[in-house]
Amino acid sequence: MADGRDREDGPVSGEEERRFLAGYDPRAFTPAAVTVDVAALTIRSGVPHVLLVRREAHPQRGRWALPGGFVRAEDGPDGPADPDLPDAALRVLSEKTRLPADPHLEQLGTYGRRGRDPRMRVISVAYLLLAPDLPDPRAGRDTAEAAWIPWSDLGHGEGARPRVEPAFDHAGIVADAVERARSKLEYTALATAFLPPAFTITRLREVYEAVWGRPLHAANFHRKILATPGFVEDTGELAPSGGSGGRRPRLYRAGGAALLHPPLLRSAP
Repeated sequence: MADGRDREDGPVSGEEERRFLAGYDPRAFTPAAVTVDVAALTIRSGVPHVLLVRREAHPQRGRWALPGGFVRAEDGPDGPADPDLPDAALRVLSEKTRLPADPHLEQLGTYGRRGRDPRMRVISVAYLLLAPDLPDPRAGRDTAEAAWIPWSDLGHGEGARPRVEPAFDHAGIVADAVERARSKLEYTALATAFLPPAFTITRLREVYEAVWGRPLHAANFHRKILATPGFVEDTGELAPSGGSGGRRPRLYRAGGAALLHPPLLRSAP
């Protein structure tokens, strides 16, 4: 309208919005808490691991859980508010281990089943983090111990039997994280997130073998990797000598491709 007033069926004015918010009472709704949980996956000595912490406080005291915590909605004695959910995920994880400068972090899923936490209705936004061999973790607030646990100890892998029963519904979150990692290695270049900036094709194959839990034909894998556009780039350098006097392998780096075409399928021989 010419006088700047909103049409009856148009957007509300700023003043009307302010009046609405001033009278809005969030306590009219049943409260629910929001947390973040992080499934941090790495490969240590050729074995895939996930970071778990042993709970020092109730509920489920003494059981292993994913690093996590409540999202900080406001500034408080524990620290400033989390600007966004990924910031909260990196915060809770950095309290347990030193993170690389640019880790791969992606949202895994949202878990809000009623009763998953006995304290209240808790909705968790879970994240997947992949990184090269990370250092030994440290215990923190509300945790008696922190450790890298092999996937096989949670029952992931051919013939593996679970030896660790995680708290809450974290066993399912870890299972989802492991399957996400295995699947994405088929059609993305995500395997390089487990490696240092320069690596050999052998080291790359070892990542696939560790994550997929099966041996791969070395020559066929080498051929497929170099035939996949944008997967890896030759650095022009050779790996340091191992002292055996054999031929030194070439070093490669991530080639920048987001998707692999053709994909590397787990079902392929």
